[in-house]
This record gives sequence, C-alpha cells and structure tokens, in this order.
Amino acid sequence: MKYTPTLQPATLLKRYKRFLADLQLSDGSEFTAHCANTGKMTGCADPGFTAFYSTSDNAKRKYPHSLELTQNNLTQLICVNTAMANKVVEEAINNNVISELTDYEQLQSEVKYGNENSRIDFLLTSNNKPNCYVEVKSVTLLSQNNPNSGQGYFPDAQTLRGQKHLRELIEVVEQGHRAVLLFAVLHEGINTVSAAAHIDEKYAKLLSQAITAGVEVLAYKAAISAHDVLLHKKIAFVE
Repeated sequence: MKYTPTLQPATLLKRYKRFLADLQLSDGSEFTAHCANTGKMTGCADPGFTAFYSTSDNAKRKYPHSLELTQNNLTQLICVNTAMANKVVEEAINNNVISELTDYEQLQSEVKYGNENSRIDFLLTSNNKPNCYVEVKSVTLLSQNNPNSGQGYFPDAQTLRGQKHLRELIEVVEQGHRAVLLFAVLHEGINTVSAAAHIDEKYAKLLSQAITAGVEVLAYKAAISAHDVLLHKKIAFVE
C-alpha cells in the first residue's frame, strides 16, 4: 500500500487515550494526531521515537493528521496503524505474494460466519476447491527482554476477540473448509512469530488446539517506509 503523499516525519511526544498521539515538528510546533490502534503498542510508542504521519483533506475530521509509523531506538520502522494490516494482506493476495493463498477466483472481505457472530477478514472461494477463511492479525510486539533477538509475539494484550476467532476457525475446519490464521508482521525488527503465552495463556493454548485441529498458521513480513508498506516475505511461526 502506497502512501500518497509520502508520510511526513515528527517526534512522538506521547500516546494517550488509546486514539490520540501528540507530535512535535522540527520547528518546535506541536499537534495532536489520531492513532488508529487499540492495543498497548508496547515498544512501539515511546516518547522521543520518530513518528511518521499522514494528513487527510477531509474538513470534517477533528484531527486531520494520523499516526502511521514509528521508529524505535534501534531505527526499526513499525506500522502502528492496525487498519493497514488488512489492506496490505489484500494487496498481497491479489498480487500472488502469499503463495499459499493463490489460485482462488474470488476474494470477499468482512463476511459474516460462525456461531459467535464473527466476521472473517477474507473469504477466498473457487469452484474447484474448499472455501478458505483467512483471519488477519497485526504483529508489532518485539521481545522486550531481548529486542535484538528478532522474536515477535501476538497478542500484545489479553484478547477475548482473538480467542473467539480461534474457536471460529476450528469450527470452519470441522465443517470441511480451509482456515488460515495470517500474522501480518508490521515491525522491521521481527523475524519470527510466536503466541504470547506470557501475556495471554488462554490464547496460546487455543492456538495450539487450532493447529492440531488443522488451522494453518502463516506469518508474512512487511517492508516498511514513508512511501509504502508491502508484505514481501514469509517468516517462521514458532509454536
């Protein structure tokens, strides 16, 4: 996904109230930007990090600027706008970047399914193969104990919603369809992904059960810049 125009740099002063971030420009002026991320953003939003923001021309917006990327003290770029995960995954599927998800005839997004009132991120269908249900999760949590390890985790906080999605994916497999949990890695420093059992033990156990049941787990990493965010290579998921 390309940023048009290119993102502009600033310094992150603080992120607060979940959806707000104060930024400072090089001339010392400050402004508040919208932050489209409901997570804890651990290690992704420390004061003093370089930030990159976009600007909307929608006059009705209270905050015309949006926080898109941050750069940590290891100079690693992180896409903190979680809405980008589905966009880059859809683009990657359409461009056949994700080899495991090629040769489907139709892609639908936000399709209702399951017994727990869920919506699947992407439903891939074809006349000659089972339906494929793809759940996308954005990964930005790098190991805080050893940030040079490249070890990433999901989730960054307890997630009842994520647990529900795993139960739904297990049911999909039981019905004879294909179910894929796709980790979209939006942090330059992450090279492997694991379930964050130290944060959400129940999610980690459910994920293990899902894998045993036949749910496929994929992890693809994005190349990130102020110009674009593109999924470009598969990395390892480690149970």
